Amino acid sequence: MSQSPARPRRSALYLPASNAKALAKARELPVDVVILDLEDSVAPDGKLEARELALAALREGGFGRREVVVRANGLDTPWGADDLAAIAVAGPDAVLVPKVSSAEDVLAYDQALAAAPTQTRLWIMVESCALVPRIDAVAALGTSTRLSGMVLGINDFAKEMRAQLRPGRAPFLPILTATVCAARAHGLVVLDGVCNEFRELDLFTVEAEQGLEFGFDGKTLIHPAQVDPCNAVFSPGAAELAWASAVVAAFDLPENHGKGAIKVDGKMVELLHLEQARRVLAIAQAIA
Repeated sequence: MSQSPARPRRSALYLPASNAKALAKARELPVDVVILDLEDSVAPDGKLEARELALAALREGGFGRREVVVRANGLDTPWGADDLAAIAVAGPDAVLVPKVSSAEDVLAYDQALAAAPTQTRLWIMVESCALVPRIDAVAALGTSTRLSGMVLGINDFAKEMRAQLRPGRAPFLPILTATVCAARAHGLVVLDGVCNEFRELDLFTVEAEQGLEFGFDGKTLIHPAQVDPCNAVFSPGAAELAWASAVVAAFDLPENHGKGAIKVDGKMVELLHLEQARRVLAIAQAIA
């Protein structure tokens, strides 16, 4: 049930569903994914109102090409079951769920969304130490459930690990690698975690570039100011597009039909490079 790899998910902005003005503004931002948050950014006494505002926003629509995701409260909270039941009926593009630590958790969330339309996917937060050694087995459920995306939650890892969250994110690099590998092995979308320093856009850009280097599809954001630099980092550049076009054109030549490796601009490229090139061009076309 994995999602189309050609859909851009460069930027995914969390918005507290309790903030109606923020939800209205999201319809005008150049963001790829809008995450209506019922969990971390909403105080306990505002949970029910936030749920109703999120449902109203889904009914109203107007998000255009943006993918709309709702982050629910966990099933282990007083609000989780009712969140999931209501969101399932509303049918957003995806439901993001927190604190997943096992395959059993994914199956429980999948069952809770049984009434949702087929196109409503399940995304999970990767933010629990218990999930790390099981992440491949959990990602494999993408073939039999609604699971189609994973979103990194570095702040929760820092708290649980008692690790220091500093530029470079050194304690968390193995988790970044494991998450991307599991996602790619099973065809899932994978988004990097947030950068807390929303006023320091240079620092944010460095962290976004790190996420790109690791292979993430995009990055989750906490402030609209982060959208433009995030999109810039995760969009194919002119040199990358030129390379991709050259590779596709070269493999399309009659004399290269059926070949597994050819020379392009003096360098050897293989069919795996052709696949990469086609994906780059597809993403660029989707962005345009």
